[in-house]
Amino acid sequence: MNQQQEQLETLHEIRNIMDRSSRFISLSGLSGVFPGLLALAGAAVVKWYFSQRNINYYDDLGRSFTRQDILFLLGTATAVLFLGICTATYFTVRNARRKNHRVWDSQSRRLAVNLAIPLAAGGVFCAVLIYHNLLYLVAPAMLVFYGLALLNGSKYTISDIRYLGIIEIVLGLVASFFVSYGLLSWTIGFGMLHIVYGALVYFKYER
Repeated sequence: MNQQQEQLETLHEIRNIMDRSSRFISLSGLSGVFPGLLALAGAAVVKWYFSQRNINYYDDLGRSFTRQDILFLLGTATAVLFLGICTATYFTVRNARRKNHRVWDSQSRRLAVNLAIPLAAGGVFCAVLIYHNLLYLVAPAMLVFYGLALLNGSKYTISDIRYLGIIEIVLGLVASFFVSYGLLSWTIGFGMLHIVYGALVYFKYER
């Protein structure tokens, strides 16, 4: 019985070694929670801005946005993205060092590349939508391309991120039909879902 138990433990260790060699497993749950909180804060700022400018997004779907409004929205989104990347990087590096794993290796490079390609394509596509004044489709497009990026990168990190990607894609597609709820769908996708996902990963792998 002891020999069988030792064999099972050996197989488990071999599987862990193979996972570490093919996947970047140092992704921290907190790297999902804090960007989610930042997204909620960004959505709150946008909501406040709309109230100050007497803009009712749900009525005009952004068609009456001025250049100033668009620049403000882009600036807020850029700030949320930058701070989100910084906090995600910090907690991931901290988690990797805690586990004595390398932060930048072939696995993390593959993960970064597979995330970056759909995100870059999505960024260009959103710029095209803004150019053609189709602002009400920007939030759904961001969710869909972000979900595709997570799905594409899930092959090189913890498998849980795959389910988050699928949910983001579905949410983005639904939001493309109910375009008047673009801000709400963006808040759910980048805020609430990130927090829930990050908390689940944190308690599953880090506690």
